[in-house]
Amino acid sequence: MELAYIPSPSRGVLHLGPVPLRGYAFCIIIGVFVAVWLGNRRWIARGGRVGTVADIAVWAVPFGLIGGRLYHVITDYELYFSEGRDWVDAFKIWEGGLGIWGAIAFGALGAWIGCRRRGIPLPAYADAVAPGIAFAQAIGRWGNWFNQELYGKETDLPWALHITSSTDGRVPGYYHPTFLYESLWCVGVALLVIWADRRFKLGHGRAFALYVASYCAGRFWIEYMRVDEAHHILGLRLNNWTALLVLLLAVTYIVISARKRPGREPVVEPGAADGDGDGAEAKVDLEKDTGAEPEADAEPDAEPDAEPDAEPEAEADAKDGEDAKDGEGAKDGAGSAKKG
Repeated sequence: MELAYIPSPSRGVLHLGPVPLRGYAFCIIIGVFVAVWLGNRRWIARGGRVGTVADIAVWAVPFGLIGGRLYHVITDYELYFSEGRDWVDAFKIWEGGLGIWGAIAFGALGAWIGCRRRGIPLPAYADAVAPGIAFAQAIGRWGNWFNQELYGKETDLPWALHITSSTDGRVPGYYHPTFLYESLWCVGVALLVIWADRRFKLGHGRAFALYVASYCAGRFWIEYMRVDEAHHILGLRLNNWTALLVLLLAVTYIVISARKRPGREPVVEPGAADGDGDGAEAKVDLEKDTGAEPEADAEPDAEPDAEPDAEPEAEADAKDGEDAKDGEGAKDGAGSAKKG
């Protein structure tokens, strides 16, 4: 008898009348909201306007979903285009199947379009949203729990995941909850980026690169534990090679960027300092929450000319002149009295 384990939900969808409410979709949606909320706070702390992150997310999120689905369908094409499969299922994103590599790549393309339209540097935007993306991934991984998918090898550990479904080749049993491992790892990645951003004032895309590198490090060993079908190259799963390659690219970017462009961007959103009163008020209490310290205010203008003091000085001179005149008049009067 098993004393402890993580139960799987009996079903991953609830029906509200004719409307299906899917746990996987809810996890994705909640993750997106968290990423936009935290990214907005970090963006304001860096000197940007309220709402800019959400405006650009309108481009980044759809691109990310399309890219994530494309990567999954291409790398697991046999699930949709082999004999006995229905290719229409490739469009059923709510049933699971998003590749983070495609989601980040296409999401970055969408963010670039949005940033270009606003005249905003993409690296600065990426730095602001990096921890939020990691938190979104942590939440999104629970969608795999609802779908009873992407688990690891069999285990008798007390935190084993109990798989009950037998569809699509699943074998009921107790397995490593790799969805939970990755979720916890992503939370750690988000906290690491927030701390490092505060400690080292990361800029020019280095906070985002740190997120990518640290996520890939965890994804490599978590991917190695999974038992679902995947393409292998030289004994390693395709995603292991992808994680390793992206990790090396991210580290290389951090090193080169730190040498060529140290520090942070002085301005992340042109004109933001001139208008948005709400943004100025919101910057006050963000340091503790986001790790992106508010940028220092611009140096005060030079001291105004001493013109306001000219009038008091003129009045003083006039007064001295009047006193001198009165003194001369008194002296003449005294002289006249002496002569008289």
